[in-house]
Parts: sequence; C-alpha cells; structure tokens
Amino acid sequence: MSLLKHIQTEVDASYLYGVLATKEEDEHIAHIFREMSAIERSHAVAFLEKNNLNSHQMPEPSWRARLLEFIGKVFGNDYILGVLLDTEKSLAFSVVQARKRTGTANSLSDTAHVTILNNILEGKGQFSSNHIARFEKRHRSVGGNALRAAVLGGNDGLVSNFSLIMGVAGATNGQKEVLLAGLAGLLAGALSMAMGEWISVKSSQELYENQMDLEMEELENNPEGEERELVLIYIAKGIPEAQAQQMAKDIMQNKNEAHQVLIKEELGIQQEDLQGSAMEAALASFFLFAIGAIIPVLPFFFSTGMSAILWSSALSALGLFFIGAMITLFTGKSIWFSGMRQVIFGILAAAVTFGIGRIIGVNL
Repeated sequence: MSLLKHIQTEVDASYLYGVLATKEEDEHIAHIFREMSAIERSHAVAFLEKNNLNSHQMPEPSWRARLLEFIGKVFGNDYILGVLLDTEKSLAFSVVQARKRTGTANSLSDTAHVTILNNILEGKGQFSSNHIARFEKRHRSVGGNALRAAVLGGNDGLVSNFSLIMGVAGATNGQKEVLLAGLAGLLAGALSMAMGEWISVKSSQELYENQMDLEMEELENNPEGEERELVLIYIAKGIPEAQAQQMAKDIMQNKNEAHQVLIKEELGIQQEDLQGSAMEAALASFFLFAIGAIIPVLPFFFSTGMSAILWSSALSALGLFFIGAMITLFTGKSIWFSGMRQVIFGILAAAVTFGIGRIIGVNL
C-alpha cells in the first residue's frame, strides 16, 4: 500500500468513526468511536510527519467514505460499522504479514481495533447492554455480505444476460428474437438464483436445527460429558481450570441455558443463524439478478439490428463500470481500475458469445 493511500485509509476511517460517534445513542460506545476516530487521525498525522510531509497535505475524506456515510443514512449506520470492521481486518492482516517478513514480534495494538469492533458487534464483555441487540446480523454483515451480495447479484444478472443476448444477436443480426431470449434469460436466471438462495438458507437452517436437537439429546443422556466439554472449551479460551469448572457447573444447573451455551460454544451456531427468512433471501436474489439482467435487454424493446446491439453494449458497459465502482467500497482499489476491469471482462465475455452466435448463424 502506497504512503498516500495508507494516509487516505486512516483519514477515511477517522471520518467514519466520527460519523458513527455523532449518531450513536449509547454514550459509552459513542466515546469509544470518538477515541478510535482520534487514534486514526493521529496515525495519519504520524505518517505525514515521519515522511516529512506538511499538514496541509493531509487529504480530505474520499468519495468512498462520503458514499458510505450516505449509505449509512439510508440503510442505517450499522452498515458503516461492518465496512470498518473489514477495513480494520485488512489493515491488521497487512501489519501482521509485514512483521512476519521483518521478523518483528506482533503487538497487541495490531489487532486492537478488530477486537473492539467485534466486541461491540457481538455484545461481549462491557458491551453486553440491551443497546447492542440492535446490531443484528443482517446489519453488521453489510461490510462483508449484504451490500456485497447486492452488487454481485446485479453483476451476475448483467454479465450472464448480456452474454446471452449478444450470442443470440450474433446469430440473428439483432432481430426480435433477441428480446424474447433476453426476457427468457432474465426470468430463468432470476428464478434459478432465487431457488438456489432459498435452498441454501433453508438447508442451513435445517442442518442447524438437527445439530441442536442432537446436542439436546446428548445433554439429556450424558450431562457429565457435556459439562466436561464446556470445561475444556473454557480452558482453551485461557480461563483457569478451577474457574472453568465452576463456570461449567453453574451453567449446567439450567438445562435450557446449558443448551444455548453449548450450541454457541461447541457448534458455533448463533441465534441469528436461525432467524433469516428463506423466502426473503429468495426474493432479494430474484430482484437483484433481474435488475442487472434487464439492462442489456432495454434497447431491444425499442429497436432492432445493429442499433439495438450498440445501445445494449453501451448500457451494459455503463452498468459494468458502475458495478466495478461499487466493488471498490470493499476493496479500496481505484474506481477507474476496478470499473474498467469490470467493463473489459464483461465486454470480452459478450464478444465471445457474439462471435460464436455469428458463426452459428452463418452456418444455419
């Protein structure tokens, strides 16, 4: 990572922590965010001073940071927290790898921010107040999954249907058959994605439920063995053996509580893993794919032939560039690099199918 890009990352993180602090209702957590904002700002200043740069060379928050602020206003600021967690993990990984290369010992500060954010998100330790319950999985996953799924779902629809349409257009010279093929591709792809997502969510939930039932059977039939497992789990976390034994003994006094602890600690199953709606996931997948897939089809509603092919290619290129730009929210890469890479790959895929369609069309 270049120096200026590193400084920009610190500035953006400071800005976003400040945004979270101003919106946070829990004063204790707001104070944590303000402190983290100040720490990130101090990192940026330190980088400037270390490299003999003037303070006026400190960059302003980037478009990416301001876009994330806007997304937070629309969808909730917990989404920003998810993205910051991804950023902190990436920075921590870079520092740890650098220390390995130089043979320098790791420092607790390398991963401190990741630990703090994880504790806030999961309601651990001093953050286990009722306020933390609002950090539901669907919110905190945006830095990792929800917004990413939206972008990639649209990308799948656009690239696959664009390629399909260009293949048919190559074989038919862009006549009315393309519109029918495009709509069929949109519906088939969206329905397939929706069914796949429904099966994925439903089967995962059924697997979890089966594992939980088995755990309850073990708890009822062999409580001593389950208590020993709890002791070993706590010891593995660094808790002294005597304290671990007492904790396990206290938990086993209540069978339902013991079951909840065991499925979380032993199986790694969280309550929110069972709360997702398979139908909601299927519908979201359907519409995200359809939004991307309709873009290359639009010109064929109004035109045919080479004119429609060119307009479809232009609209698809714009859509691909936008998707590439959105991906930079997660990767931090240059918007031009990511956007143009997406355009090139999409156009190449469509060109291949167009060429194949052309060959097939001539032979027919």
